[in-house]
Amino acid sequence: MAFASVNPATGAVVQTFEAHTDKEVEERLHRAAEAFAAYRWTSFAERGHSMVAAAELLESELPDIARVLTTEMGKTFAAAKGEVAKCALTMRWYAEHAEGLLADEPIETSAAQSYVRYQPLGPVLAVMPWNFPLWQVVRFAAPTLMAGNVGLLKHASNVPQTALLLEDVFRRAGFADGVFSTLLVGSGDVAGLIADDRIVAVTLTGSEAAGRSVAGTAGQYLKKCVLELGGSDPYLVLASAALDRTASTAALARVQNNGQSCIAAKRFVVVEAVADEFNERFGAAMAGLVVGDPMDPATDVGPLVSEAQRAEVAGQVDDARQKGAHVVCGGTVPDGPGWYYPPTVLTGVTPDMRAFEEEIFGPVAVVEVASDLDEAIALANRTSFGLGSSVWTGDPAEVAACVERIEAGMVFVNAMVVSQPEMPFGGIKRSGYGRELSHLGIREFCNAKSVWVA
Repeated sequence: MAFASVNPATGAVVQTFEAHTDKEVEERLHRAAEAFAAYRWTSFAERGHSMVAAAELLESELPDIARVLTTEMGKTFAAAKGEVAKCALTMRWYAEHAEGLLADEPIETSAAQSYVRYQPLGPVLAVMPWNFPLWQVVRFAAPTLMAGNVGLLKHASNVPQTALLLEDVFRRAGFADGVFSTLLVGSGDVAGLIADDRIVAVTLTGSEAAGRSVAGTAGQYLKKCVLELGGSDPYLVLASAALDRTASTAALARVQNNGQSCIAAKRFVVVEAVADEFNERFGAAMAGLVVGDPMDPATDVGPLVSEAQRAEVAGQVDDARQKGAHVVCGGTVPDGPGWYYPPTVLTGVTPDMRAFEEEIFGPVAVVEVASDLDEAIALANRTSFGLGSSVWTGDPAEVAACVERIEAGMVFVNAMVVSQPEMPFGGIKRSGYGRELSHLGIREFCNAKSVWVA
C-alpha cells in the first residue's frame, strides 16, 4: 500500500510514500509506551521549552511548510500561511498556560484537604482529516503533549507529507523519541490500533461514519474518545444586522478553506424584512470571488481536495437544481485541469433535496428565509448537526434569545465561527462530543484524580 500526495490544482502526483509495515507500527507503539513512562514525569517547564521550540521551527520555516499544505490539499497559500502561524500561536499558548490549567483544583469538603489532581493517561491515538492538515493535529497535539501524554497520529491518506513533516518538527524541537509519532497506515488499521492495550484513548476529527466506527471500537475496549464530526452551521441574519459587513463576512464564512471546513457557515437563515437586500449583496459577494491557482495572491477560492469531492458537491447542487431550487450564481463544473468548483448560492431548497440536510463540503451556500426571530431559530435548529452557529443582529434581546436557544456547541455573535486556543471547540448532536482547546481540551485526556486527606 502506498500513500500519494496529489496536487488538487493540477491532479499531478507530487510524491508517494510506502505504508508502514506491521513491524514498523509495532516499533512505534513500543517506543510510544516507553516514552510515556519517562515523559509523564517531565516538568511543565521542560515540555514548554520543547513546545516553544516547535513553534519557532514553524515560524522560521513558515513559507516552505505552507507551500506543502497548498500543494497537498489545495488551500490558498495565504490560508496555508495563516494555518501555520495559528499552529505556532497555539503551541506557545499551551506552553505558557498548561501548568495553570492543570494545577491542583481545591474542593471545599469536610476533609482537612481535598482537591482534584490532573494527571496524564498515556499514548493517545489521533485520527485526523485532510482539510486543515496541520492545525487539526496541532490543536490535539499541543495540549496532549503539554499534559504529559504522548501522541500517535493516523493522518488522512492524502496528506502524508504534512503528517511526516509535523513528526519531524516535534523531533527537531527536542521532544524525546516516541513522544509524537506518525503512523502511515490505512483506515482499516484504526480498529486494531484502538484495541491495542498501549493506546489509552482516541480522538477523531472527520465524518459521521468515521465517528461511529471509532466510537464503537473505543466503547468496545472502554477507551476514552473525543469526536469532532461534521457541521451544517447556520448563519442567522436578523432585521437589525449591519448588512454590508454581514454579507461580506457571509461570503468569507462560506468559502473559507475553499468551502471545506466543518465550521464554515453553510445555511444562511435570513429574516424576511432584510432578505432581498441581503441576498443581493451576498450573491454579488459570492459571484465576485476569484477562483484560481491557490498559489496566486489574487485567488480567493482554490480547488477542492479531490475529483471525488468535487463530484460529491456537484451532485448535491445538481440534485437541488433538478428538484426546483434556484441557482443564484455558480453551480457549474468548470473546464480545465484541477478540481475547481465555483462559489454557488442556492435558494428555494426543500426537504426532498440532498442540500437540505446533508453537509455540503465545498463553496456552496443554501439561503432560507424566515418570517421572524422565532422561525429563524427554528430553522437554525432544524438539522441533525450542532457544531457552530453565527448570529448577526444589533438587538441585545435577540442576542440573548439566540445564545440561549440555538442548539450548537458554539454561538458567535456578529462574527464568523473560528477556533482559538482560549475557547472550547466542539459540538453536540451528530457533530460529536467532547471538547478540544481551552482548559476543557487539555483535561480530556487526563485522569481527574480526587484526593481526600482526612
